[in-house]
Amino acid sequence: MRLTQTKAELRAAAAIRPRAVVMTMGALHDGHAALLAEARERVGPDGSVLLTIFVNPLQFGPTEDFDRYPRTLASDLAIAKNEGVDLVFNPSRDELYPNEPSITVHPGPLADELEGVFRPGHFSGVLTVVSKLLHLTAPDLALFGEKDYQQLTLIREMVCDLDMDVDIVPVPTVREADGLALSSRNRYLSETERDEALVLYRALSAGAKAGMNGPDAVLAAAHAELEAVPSVKIDYLALRAPDLGPVIGPGEARMLIAARVGLTRLIDNISITLR
Repeated sequence: MRLTQTKAELRAAAAIRPRAVVMTMGALHDGHAALLAEARERVGPDGSVLLTIFVNPLQFGPTEDFDRYPRTLASDLAIAKNEGVDLVFNPSRDELYPNEPSITVHPGPLADELEGVFRPGHFSGVLTVVSKLLHLTAPDLALFGEKDYQQLTLIREMVCDLDMDVDIVPVPTVREADGLALSSRNRYLSETERDEALVLYRALSAGAKAGMNGPDAVLAAAHAELEAVPSVKIDYLALRAPDLGPVIGPGEARMLIAARVGLTRLIDNISITLR
């Protein structure tokens, strides 16, 4: 496994094809390991798996946890090596943004909904860094977790609208045995807060079970679970079509939730079949 930290080093690295990239902000956990394992499976033993580790300042708001965000490069590299990563790109802020960017990616109207209401500008920062990293790594495949479902949807739209020559591969959310979605921010939770956070998955699961009775029943079942844990403050609970447009008739849908557990903000989502 080779570690690179500059764009020049990255360009000089052997360009083995097919090539898959997994983009992260570090603090790797089993969810990231699943992305890397899927990347290795898809490119095969003769392909190349790239991991990027970069805490992107453009996607953090002024009151968010950029400085507090965990940076665990040594353990990240150990996980990467264990999962068969060939190349790690870990640039500094000055390397990726030598100048304050004056041109960024405009993510469109979906970025102003759901997460965008609570994190204005977030998705512009996400799409800008993803665009840069796709350009620099030139992969055939880029893998993203479904836990950040709105992010995944917007990346798909960007790649389609801008004719980027890469396949976006979604990977299902990885969960703890009790259902809590794996997240780098879970480490901020106290023992009590972690127990409280389980209500997010209980609410999503209750909604999914009510899918046979239609959208109103789905939302009612989820809200009933959430009301039992008032200490968890809900930012939104939404039922959308798979492309995050409005639900129209029966079929597949996606329920998304964001909530604050203590000082930690968590998101999750689940696929639902509406009858």
